Amino acid sequence: MRSVTNLLVDIGNTSVKACFARALRLEEASRYTGNNVLEFILELAGKRDIGTIAISSVRKFDTGYFEPLRERCSSLVVVDHRSRLPLVNKYSTPHTLGPDRLMGSVAAASLFPGEDVIVFDFGTALTIDFISGGGEFLGGNISLGLTSRFKALSDYTQLLPRLEVPQEVSEVGSSTKEAMEAGVVLGLIFEVEGYINKYPDHIYIFTGGDAIYFAEKLKSSIFVVYNLVLMGLARVAQDYES
Repeated sequence: MRSVTNLLVDIGNTSVKACFARALRLEEASRYTGNNVLEFILELAGKRDIGTIAISSVRKFDTGYFEPLRERCSSLVVVDHRSRLPLVNKYSTPHTLGPDRLMGSVAAASLFPGEDVIVFDFGTALTIDFISGGGEFLGGNISLGLTSRFKALSDYTQLLPRLEVPQEVSEVGSSTKEAMEAGVVLGLIFEVEGYINKYPDHIYIFTGGDAIYFAEKLKSSIFVVYNLVLMGLARVAQDYES
């Protein structure tokens, strides 16, 4: 069967990434940081012949917001817990599971079939998700991401400054600035290493904006996968091809 062109859209907290794909082959992604997401998608779609438009969004939009896209494709899929997925969702509250976590897990299961995988997504939040070798999303954990931790220290104290993410940190800070940098960065490293040490037989995938930053600081064998959510969307969109 001839593969059609699908449009994949990953709407995150701070930006939107989108790309075209044929089957599981992704084209170069475009990024958008404005608020008119629908206009961005329509402009990107242009007059191209599109099979499925698949969307993952962690933002809330009014009911019907994406409906104008139906005229631009054969199928429109806005992913949620009711979507048809190549993954068994074992979450006890599936309606609360972010579609970005779900799509990252779909991609992980597709990349490493039959393997137990942990996905670390380094974004506004750090999410740690567990996917079984049997193709099940088992659940996961959520904590603050790198920049969120620096922001929280500044926002919720009167004396601590707002810092940028450092390239290098001291093991023990000799100033307030160094202490904050080391506390945040090393705290995250120790947190991630704790999971890796507890589950040594799993495959580890790092994704998200700060994935490379932490992959370079850890000695474990890690797969850094860009656009993991888009890869998951490609897998879902493929199932909707007629």
